[in-house]
Amino acid sequence: MSAFIVIAGMSGAGRSHAANNLEDLGWFVMDNLPPSLIPKVAELAEVAGPPGTGIDQLALVVGTGRYHDEAVGMIDDLRAQIPGLRILFLDAATDVLVRRYESTRRRHPFSEAGTLADAIEAERAALEPVRATADVVIDTTELNVHQLRDRMSELFDAGEGQSMRATVVSFGYTHGLPLDVDMVIDCRFLPNPHWVEELRPLSGRDAPVVDYLMGQPVTAEFLDRMESLLALLVPQYVAEGKSYLTVAFGCTGGRHRSVAVTEHFAQVLATMGHEPAVMHRDIDK
Repeated sequence: MSAFIVIAGMSGAGRSHAANNLEDLGWFVMDNLPPSLIPKVAELAEVAGPPGTGIDQLALVVGTGRYHDEAVGMIDDLRAQIPGLRILFLDAATDVLVRRYESTRRRHPFSEAGTLADAIEAERAALEPVRATADVVIDTTELNVHQLRDRMSELFDAGEGQSMRATVVSFGYTHGLPLDVDMVIDCRFLPNPHWVEELRPLSGRDAPVVDYLMGQPVTAEFLDRMESLLALLVPQYVAEGKSYLTVAFGCTGGRHRSVAVTEHFAQVLATMGHEPAVMHRDIDK
């Protein structure tokens, strides 16, 4: 089998939508299996049919509820059974999950824990071991279904020739830290174009903003040192077998400095052979 993904995560965070996205991308998706059957399904998928006729891309959706204790152990067993297994974890802020559940009127799998917020926090605690070992975490707090689809496509569509899928994100600290990244770099030490009146309406994608930042002595030194750091780290991540790397650059509002720096390092990663997805989370806020 060329690819095997387990989709796990918080109830209401988008597991079903993510599964549908993978199905649209040509994956074979199985949902709502008892955890005890999942290793057997994985074994059958590996051996079914002559070479080239089996399932090349298999995704299994793991829920919680009465099976959550088994699910955590099952994922550990699959890690040992299947080389190259990847875990996708869907997460979202508690207040957002509360609103989503209240709008659907569905019963939460951990409802015996008390209030809806209590149930969500109980599930979060139960799934923390899975989240901690996930290969990629997607925070759907501020994503609609179309944005989630785009994120899934960036991560799991095609990708031949890339041993590691890279994503570069810009964000504003004013709007909160991103929860689903591997590395966060604070760019607030750079001179802020926001305080230059003619640059304020522009963004880090516009040439005058880029020229202003690149003309600062500290910017050149920062970019040089950061490029050296990535040149050291990225090959080590690849050698270690990491499948997904997300690097986030933050500034105050997420519109000027972080955007320009993100665009720059997307080009740097491209020269290393990792065509990255680029996301500007807060550019329009």
